[in-house]
Amino acid sequence: MHRQEAENYLHKKVEDGELISPVLPDGIKNYLIDIDGTICDDIPNEEPERMLTAKLYPDALKTLNKWYEEGHLICFFTSRVEDHRSVTEIWLKNNGFKYHSLVMGKPRGGNYHWIDNHLVKATRYNGKFTDLIEKEVTIEVFDDGESAS
Repeated sequence: MHRQEAENYLHKKVEDGELISPVLPDGIKNYLIDIDGTICDDIPNEEPERMLTAKLYPDALKTLNKWYEEGHLICFFTSRVEDHRSVTEIWLKNNGFKYHSLVMGKPRGGNYHWIDNHLVKATRYNGKFTDLIEKEVTIEVFDDGESAS
């Protein structure tokens, strides 16, 4: 699936008679993948000369390309700045990554807490890419006035 095909995958959604943000079909995931320290060596923006020679994490390549082939969307979402787009695209291509999009300028510093009107799932990378498994954990949510049961 190429970038345009990914856009075509989105389904129109109507709520209360009004068009709202489109959604993906059931079973298709929209993966947002960090780059530095997640698929390769952790290289800060202050050392861009190292980006072309970053060491690849092979399990990341294998897993992400598998998800791509399964029809999921792969978007690299990185703290690298726009000035580093070209070197990043070259590195991704040279290392064989299949992906749909690349978003630069993710806020730096970690400790992310994503708030969205769409379903959001988060997986912290801890040194190894594998297929995902289900696990029950405690999360922080908005108080909707209903007690947890």
